[in-house]
Amino acid sequence: MRRLACVLALLAGLIWASPALAVSDPAEMLPDPAQEARARALGQQLRCLVCQNNSLEESDSDFARDMRRVIRERVRAGDDNAEVVRWMATRYGNFIRLRPEFSATTVALWASPALALLAGLAAILIGRRRRVSPPAPLDVAEEARLRRMLEK
Repeated sequence: MRRLACVLALLAGLIWASPALAVSDPAEMLPDPAQEARARALGQQLRCLVCQNNSLEESDSDFARDMRRVIRERVRAGDDNAEVVRWMATRYGNFIRLRPEFSATTVALWASPALALLAGLAAILIGRRRRVSPPAPLDVAEEARLRRMLEK
């Protein structure tokens, strides 16, 4: 029982510490703590295009490492946060943002399921209104013709 508790504690520690291990190279970190904090915050806003579900700060891929380096270079050069994010989005597309900016494209993307549901409901309601009316009854000549055809 004691071993199990130790193993679980070790696993919990590794899982909890894994995002902190992403920036493990001291050479990658900025000497100014304020700039380093800005760079880390920017890295949390941007997606690793290799991992896709992790931010650049959480990922340990080579791409993420290179992008963290670029972010720190741009922060060191004096770019503000918006300029760094805009530069990354221009270079790698809007998908690099973990939270894309509000635009007509994102509105269409988020509204499309609701619009499809409304279109389906409208099609059902319109289909119900267009019920086929029963055919008109046969007149005397048509009934006689039908009897002759059935007698043959």
